[in-house]
Amino acid sequence: MERVARDIETVVKDVPGTTSAYAERITGGYYLDIEPDRAALARYGLAVGELQDVIMTALGGEMVTTTVEGRERFGVIVRYPRELRANPQAIAANVLIPAMAEMGQPPAQVPLGQVARVKVTKGAPAIRTENALLSAYIFVDIRGRDIGRYVADAKRAVAEKVDFPPGYYITWSGQFEYMERAIEKLKIVVPLTLLAIVVLLYLNFRRMTETLIVMLSVPFALVGGVWLIWWLDYNMSVAVAVGFIALAGVAAETGVVMLIYLEHAWERIREERGTHASAADLYEAVMEGAVERVRPKMMTVVAIMAGLLPIMWSTGTGSEVMRRIAAPMVGGMVSSTILTLVVIPAIYALVKGRGLPRNGPEMAPASAAPQVRAT
Repeated sequence: MERVARDIETVVKDVPGTTSAYAERITGGYYLDIEPDRAALARYGLAVGELQDVIMTALGGEMVTTTVEGRERFGVIVRYPRELRANPQAIAANVLIPAMAEMGQPPAQVPLGQVARVKVTKGAPAIRTENALLSAYIFVDIRGRDIGRYVADAKRAVAEKVDFPPGYYITWSGQFEYMERAIEKLKIVVPLTLLAIVVLLYLNFRRMTETLIVMLSVPFALVGGVWLIWWLDYNMSVAVAVGFIALAGVAAETGVVMLIYLEHAWERIREERGTHASAADLYEAVMEGAVERVRPKMMTVVAIMAGLLPIMWSTGTGSEVMRRIAAPMVGGMVSSTILTLVVIPAIYALVKGRGLPRNGPEMAPASAAPQVRAT
């Protein structure tokens, strides 16, 4: 497992964007191994269990009684002093195993070294498991690349250059795993957000025409956020996605206000013209409603910018996440202004102008009235 981990470490170091890669060293701990010599135990009439009981008591310690001091209780553990178990040679010579004795003879004490092999071996300092399987970690730090593309390149390099023995496999965890979980949640949250916007727009206008006008124009508001994210060299992340979701809500809100102004202006002109309203009247209504929306839109943009620009310049703990949330909205406010003042009125004029005459009905001039000549 350590060999495979080191191979992966070597391959990952060559992937663009890697700043450091380190495979943890599984071996490095030292263990005292006591292997029973069954033939020697048989000569002394000892069982393996008897040997293990002595080792457990002499080296590990065993609680033999409990001392009572007032209301307190303390367990008494007995084992060999440290100087008798300081090294393998001392353990082999000083730990005595009681053996069977001949009739009339006192019990024999057999040194541990005569019935077992005592040695120090090298092994894992800690046993790490994942899903009940032994595992080894390779720690990787990256810079200048988004995690998704980096992991895709690293997976391809590992698959091409590392040979896994049967039963061995690799999984990618850490921030990449958290990102994958977040993406799965966003696949649910984003459609629900868009659906909520559509439902609210429909409840406000009671018509699908205006609802679709706002929804079709919302992507234009996201263009500014995309450009600013590119200019700041931010990678796509959960924080950026949250910023775009908030920007979509603001763009839909300003689009609704613009449509309300356009509807009011168009309704007023239709009441004045009656059935004689034409495309020129619609153009007049669009211009009037859009001009009335300039000041409220500017106030909205200035207010949002005033709240978000300090976040863009902030430093300290949590500022990196906050800047990536604020960046799409700061850039989106610019494109949202163009959306609200130009795109939505244009789409509104195209939708509402279908079927309208280009000019109003022409009135017959007074000179064209029939005349009667007396002769």
